[in-house]
Amino acid sequence: MENVQFDGIEQHPETLFSDSLVSTVFDWEKEVAQNQDKADSAMGEDEDSVVDSMLCDSNSRLIPTGFTRSNCTDEVVIFVNAGGMASNEADSIMKFTDDTYYEGGTILRTDDQINEAGDYPFIYKSARFGSFSYQFDKLPPGNYFVDLHFAEIINTNGPKGMRVFNVYMQEEKVLSHFDIFSVVGANKALQVVDLRVLVKEDGIIVIRFEGDSGSPMVCGICIRRAPNMLAPRASHEYLKCKHCAAEIEISSAEKKLMRAKATCQYEKKIQELATQCQLKTKECHEAWMSLTAANEQLEKVRMELDNKIFQKRSLDETVGKQAENLRNITSRYGQDKKHWKMAIDDLQKKIKRMKSEHSQLSHEAHACADSIPELNNMVTGVQALVEQCEDLKLKYSEEQAKRKELYNQIQENKGNIRVFCRCRPLKKEEMATGSATVVDFDAAKDGDLGILTNGSLKKTFKFDRVYTPKDSQVEVFADASPLVTSVLDGYNVCIFAYGQTGTGKTFTMEGTDKNRGVNYRTLELLFQIAKERSETFTYSISVSVLEVYNEQIRDLLATSSASKKLEIKQSAEGSHHVPGLVEARVGNIKEVWSVLQAGSNARAVGSNNVNEHSSRSHCMLCIMVRAKNLMNTECTKSKLWLVDLAGSERLAKTDAQGERLKEAQNINKSLSALGDVIHALATKSSHTPYRNSKLTHLLQDSLGGDSKTLMFVQISPSEQDLSETLSSLNFATRVRGVELGPAKRQVDTSELQKMKMMLDKARQEARSKDESLRRLEESLQNIESKAKNKDLIYKNQQEKIKELEGQLEQKTSFYNQSEKQASQLSDQLKGREGICSGLKQKIQELETKLKERQQSESATYQQKVKDLENKLKEKMQQSDLQSLTLQLKVKELEEKLKQPEQIPESILLHQKITELEDRLREQEQLVRDFTNEGATPNVGQSSVRDTGFMSEIEPNILKSSNSINGSKRPRVSETLTEKKKYARGDETENNVIVPTSVKGRISDTPKGGRIMRTTRPVSSAAQGPLTHKTVYRDQVQGVKERITKKKIWS
Repeated sequence: MENVQFDGIEQHPETLFSDSLVSTVFDWEKEVAQNQDKADSAMGEDEDSVVDSMLCDSNSRLIPTGFTRSNCTDEVVIFVNAGGMASNEADSIMKFTDDTYYEGGTILRTDDQINEAGDYPFIYKSARFGSFSYQFDKLPPGNYFVDLHFAEIINTNGPKGMRVFNVYMQEEKVLSHFDIFSVVGANKALQVVDLRVLVKEDGIIVIRFEGDSGSPMVCGICIRRAPNMLAPRASHEYLKCKHCAAEIEISSAEKKLMRAKATCQYEKKIQELATQCQLKTKECHEAWMSLTAANEQLEKVRMELDNKIFQKRSLDETVGKQAENLRNITSRYGQDKKHWKMAIDDLQKKIKRMKSEHSQLSHEAHACADSIPELNNMVTGVQALVEQCEDLKLKYSEEQAKRKELYNQIQENKGNIRVFCRCRPLKKEEMATGSATVVDFDAAKDGDLGILTNGSLKKTFKFDRVYTPKDSQVEVFADASPLVTSVLDGYNVCIFAYGQTGTGKTFTMEGTDKNRGVNYRTLELLFQIAKERSETFTYSISVSVLEVYNEQIRDLLATSSASKKLEIKQSAEGSHHVPGLVEARVGNIKEVWSVLQAGSNARAVGSNNVNEHSSRSHCMLCIMVRAKNLMNTECTKSKLWLVDLAGSERLAKTDAQGERLKEAQNINKSLSALGDVIHALATKSSHTPYRNSKLTHLLQDSLGGDSKTLMFVQISPSEQDLSETLSSLNFATRVRGVELGPAKRQVDTSELQKMKMMLDKARQEARSKDESLRRLEESLQNIESKAKNKDLIYKNQQEKIKELEGQLEQKTSFYNQSEKQASQLSDQLKGREGICSGLKQKIQELETKLKERQQSESATYQQKVKDLENKLKEKMQQSDLQSLTLQLKVKELEEKLKQPEQIPESILLHQKITELEDRLREQEQLVRDFTNEGATPNVGQSSVRDTGFMSEIEPNILKSSNSINGSKRPRVSETLTEKKKYARGDETENNVIVPTSVKGRISDTPKGGRIMRTTRPVSSAAQGPLTHKTVYRDQVQGVKERITKKKIWS
């Protein structure tokens, strides 16, 4: 900014020059230092670096107070009240104009009090906000001071960095990354004064506000006329001689002349460099175009070859599919033939078996008549035992149902949502500071809790149970343990801890190694009761540990570091679950402790003003119990949620910033959603907003009417936490007033369906047995009637004989039918054999066609191989021509080196040229070996090495050739004619053009890479169709290498 001010002084020659240049500049630096000291003393020593980075004008300064009359000593041209109306003060000459010079933005006003607003506080109660600019016209030319007035009236709670913007005057930045809140805070005046601006003949001042983070704002703009500064007189400067250290006088005119000469020289050099750059770019563009044309032709040939390969592969796949279909048909035919043969054999065996059974039945009928009395005695005994067993089962199930009903009635009479209040003891720090206790435990046994507010006033709360700081973990779990048996009986249960950070929620739920909490004791009791009921019930217990962190579900038992996104789904039975959540099967209490420890270690914690190790998420332990009654085979599936909620304190108390602020906002959002759910349940609203948060969505099954819920509200006895304690107790009172209705058992419907199917099968078997018994009874009655009526025995025997004859006729007819079916099957088999023979003929025809097609394709491939060999020969001829041209250019360079005007760099060029000649000889030898050996893969490898060498040598040659002084430049037309000659020779993919630069640069195209490109298709064609696939992959790799080389060249 010093240079800018000096130039402004030179543009106004009418100003007086009083002293010499050195003395005035020194005085001016003193004045700037004094102004800077004043600004530093006003803003404070801690913010020096911030202020220096914001102010781009070294003469400007920040004043953390409002505008006052005493500070205004210069003539005020205009004072704009941004966002406000014009105002004339009666006791002063200050006049404030309307906000009419703006372009863009909106108006904002506030009624809050502005601190240290000066004599005119109304300036800082309105502002222009958004993306805007100001333009002031018709100002006399000259120097002016611009003062900007600010006040943060929008983001009064911060934080820093919410509003950062830049200010430009006459398109020159005067304020950079300006943050009002970081300098003075909210609702406080701030001035940026002495921003110098030069107004030219057009009489315009343009001030533009541009937002960097957030939208810019301004409260007022004051334009003052700058006083005429005493500029330095055109005196002489002194320069020291390098040899004698004598001082030489140089006037300002001579200094300007020296600067003008230096600038002219630099401009000439810049123009020369620009022309050289244009010529180099033209050369590179021409070489690039020739290279791209050759690559396009090469890609076309490769595409044709790929199409032929694809056609061959498709034919192979079709032939393979047809052969596989034929094999499948033949295998099916053999399987069907075996199947029908086995079916016929089975029918014959069944016929023989039926004949033998018929003969046995006649003998058994006579034997049954003798065993009737014993059978009747056995049947009556079995029936009596069955009746006794059924009576015992009914009595046991009735007694068990009565016991469960009585137990559940006792629990339901206490209320579905039961609230237990627990208070932690005072901490050592609180006792050291003399903090008083505001909690009264006189009526704690009756469930009453008193809170002392304002010294003598006492507010009472009623809960199901109140625990003093002296109550242990055992006593706390003793009241919650009855709910554990409800989980084993098939009811959903939820136990959660609520309260501010540092009140002991995690201690109540998890505990320590020596003093276990509710989680560990619950699982211990579950295994104990399950062991006691092992004779009548089987239980399967699994554990899942998760947390809701920033409204995202995290699996704390997941072993992989990459956490996948987990969502809540609803099953067909209506229950909610999280697919993909790890369920750890636990069989004893040791496994439980390891699982709980792993989940606790993976939980997100952080520090804030309330607690050093604060839980920053809702930790949720889900215990799933599947039970099966061995007596009546009834199955249940229940859940037990043990939830450790995050702290419910307000954001202002934690003073969180950054990531902690985001965590606190998400915690309060989820807890407010829980409060909305409790309010909806308490008021019995038609809609309960479970889906407003992941926490309430997960607990929907437990907070609804189908479960039993217990809440631990944790409070602090300190008077410093009185507001948070009252907030937690009021919420707990509302939760206690919720009536959810009776809980329901969660019967496993899948097991019930299995039992129903088994019952249906048993009923069908019983019916079949009853039918067989009925038939036996009928036969017995017939036998008894035969014994009583001897006269009718003969007639009955004749009727039976007739019946047997009819059955025999039926069997014979059935046998005839089976023979007919066998004959039909044999006819079908013959027809299928004919179809199979026809398919075999078709396959033979296809094989012959395939052989013919392969022969034709092999002939075409051989023709293409010959064409490629011819092209390769042509490319070899072109490479010979190119080598000749390179040799000619090398000779020219040698002749140039022999000239008398040599420089040290030409010696290096001569050495590099000799190395290049050696490489060219080796390359020619490789080309001859390639032509003799028939393009083996070793040639391609050597060419790759040559290509790498050429790519390394080429920039060195370019650099050294450009540095030669006195070398003759070849004409551009000669290079173009050379390109046309080489282009007419062949338009295939391997056109290699060797352009020479206008300034004597030699850009050699890598020949080894060209040889490698042509040899690979020929070698692949010579190997035949079996090795074509691997060669194609090598071609793809070659294309990738060429693409990278193109990028490097460009």
